[in-house]
Formats: sequence, C-alpha cells, structure tokens
Amino acid sequence: MQLSVDALRKRDRSARPPSDPAPPRPDETMQLKVDALRERHDREEPRRQNREQPPSGPEQPQPHETMQLRVFRPKPSSRPAGQRADRRKRQRRRLALPPAVARLTAPVGRRLAPVLAVLAPYARKLKPVYPRPGRTGWRRWLPSWRQWVGATLSACGLTTLFLVIAYAATDIPDNLNSYATQQDNVYFWSDGTPMARTGWVQRQAMPLQDIPEDVRWAVLAAENESFYSDPGISFKGITRALWRTVGEGDTEGGSTITQQYVKNVYLTQNQTVSRKFTEAMIALKLDNRMSKDKILEGYLNTSWFGRGTYGIQRASQAYYGKDVSKLNASEAAFLASLLKGAGLYDPTLSPKNHDRAVKRWKWTLDRMVKIGRLSPAERAKYTTFPEPLKRNPLADTGQQSDYLVELATQYAKKAAHISDKDFDLGGYQIYTTFDRGRETALTDAVTKARKRAKETDPGAAKSAHYGAASVATDGRIVAVYGGPDHRTQGYNESNASTVPAGSAFQPFVYAAALQNGVIKQRDAAREPVTPESVYDGDDAVPVTTPEGPYWDRSGRKVAAHNDGRRSYGKITLRKALAQSVNTPFMQLGMDTGLDKVKQTAMAAGLLSSSLGPQVPDLSLGSSTPSAIRMAGGYATFADGGMSTEPYSVSRITRNGAAVRLDRPASRRAVGATVAQQVEDALGDAFRTAHPTAAPAGARVTGKAGTTEKDTAAWYVGTAKSVSTAVVVYRMDLAKSLEPLPLKGLAGTTADSVPYSIWAGAMAPLG
Repeated sequence: MQLSVDALRKRDRSARPPSDPAPPRPDETMQLKVDALRERHDREEPRRQNREQPPSGPEQPQPHETMQLRVFRPKPSSRPAGQRADRRKRQRRRLALPPAVARLTAPVGRRLAPVLAVLAPYARKLKPVYPRPGRTGWRRWLPSWRQWVGATLSACGLTTLFLVIAYAATDIPDNLNSYATQQDNVYFWSDGTPMARTGWVQRQAMPLQDIPEDVRWAVLAAENESFYSDPGISFKGITRALWRTVGEGDTEGGSTITQQYVKNVYLTQNQTVSRKFTEAMIALKLDNRMSKDKILEGYLNTSWFGRGTYGIQRASQAYYGKDVSKLNASEAAFLASLLKGAGLYDPTLSPKNHDRAVKRWKWTLDRMVKIGRLSPAERAKYTTFPEPLKRNPLADTGQQSDYLVELATQYAKKAAHISDKDFDLGGYQIYTTFDRGRETALTDAVTKARKRAKETDPGAAKSAHYGAASVATDGRIVAVYGGPDHRTQGYNESNASTVPAGSAFQPFVYAAALQNGVIKQRDAAREPVTPESVYDGDDAVPVTTPEGPYWDRSGRKVAAHNDGRRSYGKITLRKALAQSVNTPFMQLGMDTGLDKVKQTAMAAGLLSSSLGPQVPDLSLGSSTPSAIRMAGGYATFADGGMSTEPYSVSRITRNGAAVRLDRPASRRAVGATVAQQVEDALGDAFRTAHPTAAPAGARVTGKAGTTEKDTAAWYVGTAKSVSTAVVVYRMDLAKSLEPLPLKGLAGTTADSVPYSIWAGAMAPLG
C-alpha cells in the first residue's frame, strides 16, 4: 500500500512541468484516513498471508496497484452555496400550510402518518409515467394494471362516499305535493258567474284490506313483482333510465312502486336526472321507515288511471262502474295496464289503443301465473278481454252545460298547453266565452223544435239531430247546442263535421270570385268579377272549362241543377246568391278555380279536413263543416273580411295565478270591399225570404242551405255582430253514419225549422 501511494506521488511530480504551480494539498482528514489504512494493512498483512496461503506453493498474484485506493470528489455546483440555501427556503415556504391550518391538521396528520407511510410505496407505483419504460409502440401510453385498479377503487370509494352523504342529507318532505291533493276545476260564464264544476277528479282513498289480493298482485305483476323484497329502488332500472336520459336525450321508466309513490306524493313529474336521483334517495329512506303494505296502499290511492281519475277505487268506477272490491283478476289486469300510460292503453280512444290494451292485459295475467299469484286453471277462464265502459259515468251530469265544459276543456288544454295529467289534478278556474242568456235562448229554441217534431212525426223524430252554434265576429263562441243529453249522446253536434253544407256554401264561392277574378278562356288573363256580372241561371246548364265541357269519370257531361229544377235565365251573381240559384255558382267555381274556392273557404275559417274534393260539386256545398265553423265563416264577412279562429276560453287561472293562454289572432281572409259585397248579397237573401222579420235599418243577413238529396237543412246568418248556424238532419246512429232524407222534418221554405231556431236564438233582431 505504501509503495503504490509513494509511486503515484513521484509519478505525478515528475509529470508536472517545473513552471506549474503546486497542486492543491489533499484534505487533512483524507490524509489521516490514508495513513490509518496503511498502518492497519501493515499489521494484518502477515497474518492474512499465513492464514490464506499454503506452506508451499506458487506465489499468489497481488492486486493491481490502481485498485488500492479510489477517492471520489463531489461535482462542484455552479451556484454559490448561499443561493442554493435561499432557494430551498423559498420552496419550504411555498409548501408550508398557513399556521391556523397547520394547527388544525397536525393531529390528523400524526394519526395518518403510519398509514401514509405504508401506502406511499404503492402510491408511487400508481403515479403515471409516460411514456412508460420497457414498453414499445402505443403500449407506452397505456396505464398499468395497478393504475387501472387504483382508479377503479378510487371511483368506487368516492361514489360510495357521495351516496352515503346524499342519503344522510336527504329528508322525506313533510308536505305532500299537488298530485296528492287534487281539486275541482271550476268553469265560469262570460259574466263571471259559476257555470259548472268538474268534481270527478277527486280521489276516494281505500284501505289496503278493502282492495282484493288479485287487484294488488295484478298491479305488482305489471309494475314491480319484487316489491316486497327490494330495498325500494331498482339499481338496474335506474341505470337503464339514466342511460336513456343522459345518453340518448330522452327518458325511460325504471322505477319501483316505492319510487313511483314518492314521485306521486312528494316530487314533480319532471323527467330529469336530478329528480330521479332525489326520488331514489327518498325511496330508500321511505322503505326503511314505512311498511311495504302502507307504501302499496298509498301508491294504489294516488296513481293516475286516466279519465280524470286518481286511485284504484275511482278507476274501477270510471271503467267498470263498480267498486274495487268487486273487481276480478281479469278486470284488475286491465286497470294495471293503465299505469303504463292511460292515453296509450284506454281501448275506447282508438283501435291502436285497443290492440295495445289487449296485449298488455294478456301479458299481466301471464305474469301473475309466473310469479305464483294466479293458478293456470283460473288463468284459463280469462280468454275474453274485459271491455270497459265507453265513457266515464262519473263525468256525466246529463245537462247541456256538459257540452260547453267539453268544448272549453279541449280548448283550454290546447291553448294553455296543459297536459291531461295536470288538468285532471284540478285547481283551474276557466273563464269561458259562453253567454248565459244566448245559451238559454238557443237551447229553448231547439227544445221547442224537437218537441214539435215528436208531435208531428214521432218516427222521423227519433233519428233527428240538431246542431247549432253562435260565434261573435271576434271569434268568441257565445252559445252552442250539442245534443239532447250528454249521457245518451256524448258527441257534440255543434262541433260535428257530419253533413254537407249545400247551398249555404255559396257565399264562399262568391267571395273567391270577387277576390280573385275568373278565367274563361285558355291562356287568357284573369277577368274581374262584380256583383252585377251575369251568368246563366237555367237548370241543367253544362259545366265548362277553358278547354271545353267538363266530363265525369263515366264519360258524361256534368250539369248543375237548381232547387225544384227551376230555370232563372240570365241572372246577376248578387241576385243568384239572394235567390240561392245553384247553376251560376257551379260555373263560377270552375271559372274562378276550385283551388281558389278552397283557399278562400279555409281563410274564412273552415277546416281543410271538412272540405270536399276539388270537383264541380265543391261549389254546391259538398263540404261538411261543423255549425261552429259555418258560423265563424259568416262572421268573417260581417267583420270586414277579418277572420278569427273560434275560441271558447277567455282566460285561465290556477289557484288565483294567471295561466298563459294563446289567444287566436285575427287575420285578413278577403278584402274589405269583397266582404261588404258578400254582406250586401246576404242581406238581400234575408229580406227576400223574410221581409218583415227585422226593422228596415237593421243590419241582418242570412241564408238558407239545402242539399241535393234533402239530407240536411241549414240556416246561417248574422245580427248584432254575432253569427249563428243551425243544421237539422237525420241519421240512425244505431245502424250507420249515413244521413237519411229529412222527409219534411226541416219544414218548408215558408216555415223552415232551421230558420225558426235561428230566429229564436237571435231574437230580437235589429
């Protein structure tokens, strides 16, 4: 050791030039360590040699002298020591917690220190290092299995912690929502006095012991067969519902009966993720606090079954006219299907609904067998679908006001955008446009006509129908006659598109010609038409087009006929309208263009669905508008050509708060001059037929309407800014919906029944 060190020193001194400065002296501590090592080596070397080497043998090789001593010096830093110390202090200050926070967290830190010490090595392994060493290609950027497991466990832990906190923070509300406290809807006359009250939406709560087990299990089989074993929520159903809500933008049910009960009595019906989550939390808590039987009882008494009913008792009365205690399993299976959506499964609403209801009914019965709540033998008895009543007997009062309520309800839901469910909850105050005085006058006039018909011809009177409506020029429906009794005749005759308008349609053809002009020759420009324009009024005049005669499908020329086959010769359009001559208007419609006639009628207020095909008969009244729409169309001419959709509700409130209502706006249907010309001709028509019915200066118009086969008789006219339309027809509803000949039921031209009803409803004229 001594030789090698001395030799190195001599070699270094000999290799250094004389002019070079002396090398730095080694550190004293280093020198002392070298001397100590040398002395220790000298002492132990003879003993080691004696112990390791054999007494005789070849000499052992000595280690290379360069391996004896290696001294490593630290790499000098480019920064001064003072700067490094300042930098470490600044880092410590940035990482240090505020004193107040440090004092609070110190105990926790001391407790968690052992745990953190154990977890620290694993946490370092979970720390992502990208790109990952030892991997190639795209695998360098994938997390390791430890990282996947760590992320999954962390997510599960955080989710569990969140659910625990949410469950603890969720309270069952003390107050029930409006779904559990329905009210009546109140209807008012136009003067603000009460007209009707719909009280059939009230529930009748039934104790669970009074509800048959077949009814209970039919509901459970259809909605939640695991009700008595689940924790109040369905994780599978919630996952499916959330996936539909978040992933596809719509909603899907996934609720247990407990969740549905919570929604009914505590929450809103909004289909949102937050409402669904709150519903699940409350359902879990409610399931722990309330017995299953109590939850089921509450659910059966608060669920909506359609037809304005809440609760199984009201549903049983509405669909089968009996108490729930008298229902059998088959009827219960149908009622259970309504919980899926009464608007889709009420078989009386449409054929598609009927098909859906039958399939759901069969499925529910089969489910009852599968879960052991209905024997196969009993299931075999129920092969015929239990048809419910066509109408809800709870909603019938038999009064004329029921027709008014029906009209107002339909309009209120549409114009105020109220769903069936919300409307059935009640609490609405509906202020209608119906005038009590006019409604009484119209009803009395029709009642007298009915009585007279029964006295003169009892046989024909049995199939007689009377529809009437009064509409103001601003669109308000002020009175209607819908039928004799709402219990025996549910449909509203004032709103039915049943029979053709006949010659009462002529004013719309007249207005279309005055507004658009006519084309009589091919490729010619339109010519203006005036009330004094002359047309041929003879009977059986062939109808022509700019290309020649009009031929029907059987190859015959089409000709028009006047009432009684009477001929009038050359006649002005104004006079033809006043005398209800048919042949000029059939040709006038062809000259104007049947498309123009149809457009004008629709602009005046007639529905496109009620207008007939675009053939020459369109001008003779083949369309089938309702009495309400005919009255509204004539009101358009009385209002200077401005048309307003007929409406029956002026405003709506709910518990005193105003409800937004879309009121129809007026629109220009025909020019003011054209409207006045039509009014003048209709005034002539009224005075020609009834010269002494109104004072000389009264602005009263009116026109009779007859059909070719005598299946309907009309009278439509206007007085004091109100237009009234009356139609009389015969139809045997038990056999078919085809109109029958009146056989004198509508009276004569001099003593017209439609006119007498109109005059009674409009009196006094002037």
